[in-house]
Amino acid sequence: MASASSIAASIASKTKTKKKHFVAQKVKLFRASDPLLSVLMWGVNHSINELSHVQIPIMLMPDDFKAYSKIKVDNHLFNKENMPSHFKFKEYCPLVFRNLRERFGIDDQDFLNSLTRSAPLNSEAQGRSGARFHTSYDKRYVIKTISSEDVAEMHNILKKYHQFIVECHGNTLLPQFLGMYRLTVDGDETYMIVTRNVFSHRLSVYKKYDLKGSTVAREASDKEKAKELPTYKDNDFINDGQKIYIDEENKKMFLEKLRKDVEVLHFLFLRLHSFTLAFTSFRHPTVFHHPQFLAQLKLMDYSLLVGIHDVERSEQEEVESEDNEAEEEGESDGGGIGTPPDSPSNTLDSTKPLSPGEFDPAIDVYAIKSNDSAPRKEVYFMAVIDILQHYDAKKKAAHAAKTVKHGAGAEISTVNPEQYSKRFYDFITTILS
Repeated sequence: MASASSIAASIASKTKTKKKHFVAQKVKLFRASDPLLSVLMWGVNHSINELSHVQIPIMLMPDDFKAYSKIKVDNHLFNKENMPSHFKFKEYCPLVFRNLRERFGIDDQDFLNSLTRSAPLNSEAQGRSGARFHTSYDKRYVIKTISSEDVAEMHNILKKYHQFIVECHGNTLLPQFLGMYRLTVDGDETYMIVTRNVFSHRLSVYKKYDLKGSTVAREASDKEKAKELPTYKDNDFINDGQKIYIDEENKKMFLEKLRKDVEVLHFLFLRLHSFTLAFTSFRHPTVFHHPQFLAQLKLMDYSLLVGIHDVERSEQEEVESEDNEAEEEGESDGGGIGTPPDSPSNTLDSTKPLSPGEFDPAIDVYAIKSNDSAPRKEVYFMAVIDILQHYDAKKKAAHAAKTVKHGAGAEISTVNPEQYSKRFYDFITTILS
């Protein structure tokens, strides 16, 4: 079995970590109802601990964006109901994602605790092609299953993405990619990516919208509306008379950030296309409405995810909850048993208590308060999601089919990247009040 120092040296030299076989391993078990999640917890714990032995490089090298660490475990002592006896765990670009976590202000030990102290929680959300979602038990991170094609695309954009995060100092509405893994259990490979949760770990979201700037077939289905927290769409947003009430300073900062993020998607996908950029596009990368710039983007179908927290409603529910708890305590025969200080339920609130509607901007990075003249006191969580969709042959066919069905002038969602990005940005400017 390779020693920790040899593994560290292997990662540090940007080479592949050799497979390691564990025969009678005595380690902490990570139990989840889904064995795959147990493997994820085990693997994250292993990879973060291994990285703690690796010196942080002065700068990342090209090979770091191709590197991976890989481990194979054979252990017949595991309880098969909780942990498979045989599995493989692979982490992609470990030094790059560690650097990204640092730039997003995330400590590796905190990241490890969030993903391993207790099992991730199931989410009723479902993405394209049946992608499954989980949140860490403390709701700080989202774990999403992705395809092998997504993994390949992430490898293609990772260097440009990292460069942008460095330049903007982590201040972005784009997804914060924090780790990417491959889990092999019973011969089946599952790919997962971890991102920061757009929504808050403590402020409940009462309404959620996925906005593309399109009006054709952009409303939540009856099946979606039956969910506890449905994802509503553009027409629902318009019909609800919804607005995002933020002050002028926040509005200016938000739109500037959004403009830069949508522009930089062009650079993220340079390696995925075989076209040549005009010299002027490089000379003037901040000119958002240059049609040739966005035409070459070949990227579309991303959304602005919006979550709304109603402060007064939350306060009322908290009062009602406290009243119910008081009644239950009054009916109880014995004294209550306090939650241990190191309990997972207390780990997030160890800092100073926050007032209703307040949040820690270092954690809830996508949050913005409503302005003083808003009809309701709210907190908005807004981020750009689903950025890995290209205007490929499949999308062009969908565009043709929808145009035939709805007419050439209809605001369908599947349009060319130039039209999509301009319409998207213009629509977002209209919903900010």
